[in-house]
Amino acid sequence: MENENIITISGVNRIFSSASGDFQALKDINAEIPQGVLTILKGRSGSGKTTLMNIIGALDAPTSGKVFIQGRDIGRLSDLERENLRRTQVGFVFQAVSLIPAMNAYQNVEFSMRLAGIPARSRKARVEECLRMVGLGNRMNHYPSEMSGGEQQRVAIARAIAHRPKIILADEPTAELDSAMAAEVTKLFQEMTRKENVTIVMTTHDTGLMDAGDMIIELESGQQVVQQPAGQEGRA
Repeated sequence: MENENIITISGVNRIFSSASGDFQALKDINAEIPQGVLTILKGRSGSGKTTLMNIIGALDAPTSGKVFIQGRDIGRLSDLERENLRRTQVGFVFQAVSLIPAMNAYQNVEFSMRLAGIPARSRKARVEECLRMVGLGNRMNHYPSEMSGGEQQRVAIARAIAHRPKIILADEPTAELDSAMAAEVTKLFQEMTRKENVTIVMTTHDTGLMDAGDMIIELESGQQVVQQPAGQEGRA
């Protein structure tokens, strides 16, 4: 059974203006992303991956075109509605994990749930569940300075999923990790799509991670080269 599309990108263009002239970062992007899949957004540095991620996450707006999340045109939302969308429906994982140094793993995850407005009585069990899910059930009281880079990224993932978002946007989350840690984090994303039915869009230029996704969207110089199931590269 095919999953319903949770993200639809229709004719998206993004032009940045400066004193030196206009730069078109995205050119007529069209894509459909089903619920509960891991999508790899592939492309070299400067290809437009992060710009597209920011637009999907309502952190930026297209110059033209539309993005629909669960059928809602996010370009028609008010500032408050977009903020609420980011706070409740979208989780973000970045290359820089940005954990709060003075908080341990448990507190970092719990703090994100506070920001999402989740009642205190519901937080403890969910925080513990998420940290166990990422393999850190025995590291809840450890601080970022006491963790490896891979462990810190897993805390960031637990933080991103704690409020049960429908979508996780992960921008180069493995860029600072070695190949073994990168594979570990990517495997964790695969498990999240099954266990949480969450849709994950992950940017990367690491060719070794291409087959990890259910779908690949490739960008080149702001243009969409292809959208296809993972593992189909080079096939007719």
